[in-house]
Amino acid sequence: MGDVAIIGAAMSEFGEREEWLRALLNEAGEDCLDDAGVAPDDVEHLYVSNMSSGEFEGQTGIMNAVAHDLGVLPAYAERVDQTSASGAAGVYEAWQSVASGASDMTLLVGGEKMTHTTTERSTDIIASITHPVEYKHGITLPSFAGLTARLYLDEYDAPRESLAKVAVKNHANGVNNPHAQFQKEIDVETAMESPIIADPLRLYDFCPVTDGSAALMFCPEEVARQYTDDYVLVSGIGGATDTHVVHEREDPTHMAGAAISGQEAYEMAGVGPDDIDVAELHDMFTILEFLQSEALGFFDQGEGWHAIEDGVTTMDGDLPVNPSGGLKSKGHPLGASGVAQVYEIYKQLLGEAGKRQVDSEVGLTCNVGGFGNCVITSVLEVGR
Repeated sequence: MGDVAIIGAAMSEFGEREEWLRALLNEAGEDCLDDAGVAPDDVEHLYVSNMSSGEFEGQTGIMNAVAHDLGVLPAYAERVDQTSASGAAGVYEAWQSVASGASDMTLLVGGEKMTHTTTERSTDIIASITHPVEYKHGITLPSFAGLTARLYLDEYDAPRESLAKVAVKNHANGVNNPHAQFQKEIDVETAMESPIIADPLRLYDFCPVTDGSAALMFCPEEVARQYTDDYVLVSGIGGATDTHVVHEREDPTHMAGAAISGQEAYEMAGVGPDDIDVAELHDMFTILEFLQSEALGFFDQGEGWHAIEDGVTTMDGDLPVNPSGGLKSKGHPLGASGVAQVYEIYKQLLGEAGKRQVDSEVGLTCNVGGFGNCVITSVLEVGR
């Protein structure tokens, strides 16, 4: 199995977009082809990460439409759905297609169109991730987040303000991301006084409903050198699942899927948590930044909240987390988010992140499906 390189990346503006999903996917796909300098007919595999095109806009067979629109025919095309981890599941599929030798040029495009429907409808579609027994009792992902946040705060004596500081940090980072849905700073007082959504979590503890897309081009490292001297390697990747019924977990504050997928990625890359210079974590809810950072070994169990209090995860801290603004500020178009996380690390490692640039040679992404039901973690390094 040879090393897999990323030689091109693109991302649309995230937010409330007029375009429908097909146009959003085409936007990122075309920009990625241009960025990589790859001709459409050189693409052998096309993966389209998307959770709910049928539910949100009645569009099925989206991968075939995008293959036609981008002119990559007769490439093999497949839609990848792993709920809100669909983006990283697409990264896994694209990596696997190249690592296995099945393809020498694989394009991944991820996207979702969500803002045209009501928040209630969007919440209901996303809540279909949950187990039917939980769903019939009205449990949604925000419900899980609130219950887990309350348990975490009580169990580890964490101040409520620590969650607000995650939102403040990520909004500050999003100011420097021209693709982010929210490019405005907030303060702790604003976050703490916003409306309660799922006690103890308030409005600013949640990511927005978002439209958007992102794309990546994968190929073997030896092929990458034919196109560019500047590329990024997927040096490690791992995926895992946890119980479908959340209340069956021994400890809801421990994300076993993140821990297992992270360990797989670390072992493949030959690195550990201390080697990571920058990370993009799935902060759909602020509490998830703590849970993932602990499960991935950056901090001990129950100690993640100290990192935000001590400035460890800020842009000038020892481990910058979510320099893109994260899902919290950047937005969360379900099928695009995991792809956009890798886009951010790709830009960081190549020194192309502009005002949000941090010093880094090794980066990590963690994309979560449901409430930790499935997780994909990737380690990326600068190509040599």
